Amino acid sequence: MNARTLSLTIGAIAILAILAAAPAYAGPYPLGLMIGILSYGVLATAWSMFSGPTRYVSLATVAFFGIGAYTVAVLGDVMPYPLILLVAALIGAVLAILVGMATLRLAGVYFVVFTFGLTELVRQLVTYYEVNVTKTLGRYVFLPLGPEHIYWQLLALGTVTLALAWWVRRARIGLALRVIGDDPVAASHLGIDITRTKLTLFAASAVIMTLAGAIQAPRWTYIEPSIVFNPTVSFLTVIMALLGGPNRLFGPLLGAIPLFLLFEWLSANFPNHYSIILGLLFVAIVFLLPNGVLAFAEGLINRVRPVAGSREAAR
Repeated sequence: MNARTLSLTIGAIAILAILAAAPAYAGPYPLGLMIGILSYGVLATAWSMFSGPTRYVSLATVAFFGIGAYTVAVLGDVMPYPLILLVAALIGAVLAILVGMATLRLAGVYFVVFTFGLTELVRQLVTYYEVNVTKTLGRYVFLPLGPEHIYWQLLALGTVTLALAWWVRRARIGLALRVIGDDPVAASHLGIDITRTKLTLFAASAVIMTLAGAIQAPRWTYIEPSIVFNPTVSFLTVIMALLGGPNRLFGPLLGAIPLFLLFEWLSANFPNHYSIILGLLFVAIVFLLPNGVLAFAEGLINRVRPVAGSREAAR
């Protein structure tokens, strides 16, 4: 291990230690904001892990998120909590594999429309089952977990997600995904198993999203389909990932911080119009920052350096 890697490792451990100690000095409201930022940071990073290199815009995030939350609500009284999380992860993986086998051959707008339709389908199926079978629309979640426990779990999940995203970027599967995103025909000629590669990363991303929903279920106490299958979660995840840069390791997390704070402010001050403002923001990001704010800043720095260098030479 060289000096640079050692210093980065020590820095990362120090940052994690500071973040882990946050519940000791943060009040209820700041801790709630940090939970929200962590949640969307995990979702945006998981989304980018698959959609960044493949360029598949998925709107199915909230489908997996809601399934995780409902798994905890249904099994909370009959299973130990760690086992519930394992069951939720398995359900998310199975659903992702089934959906991926049917949809990952699609591309472009067809994939976007299908994933959005999947979210609505899952929400309607859960609603139908609750109303017609259990005769109730919502469920209560009573687990001995406070905000600090949810925060620590999301922090651990975020750390694992970043580590997995870092590994994917450097592994052969990450290179295969980038080739598939650039030219699927060339990828097939190179011997890459396109379906298996995309399916593997799609399932891994879905499991993380499912766990994010499962971990947050105790926070609401009461859940129903309109809460945990809210399409806003999917759209916010995409906007955050695009703002930070879906092909940058820390890009989605950096995009989640300002946008979540902006979303909280807008929803509190403009409850009837915040969705319109978010839509306009999404359009602006796509047109003005197609590669994310980090790529824009990097390009700006690269343009400024030659100018500064030429001025120094002239002096």
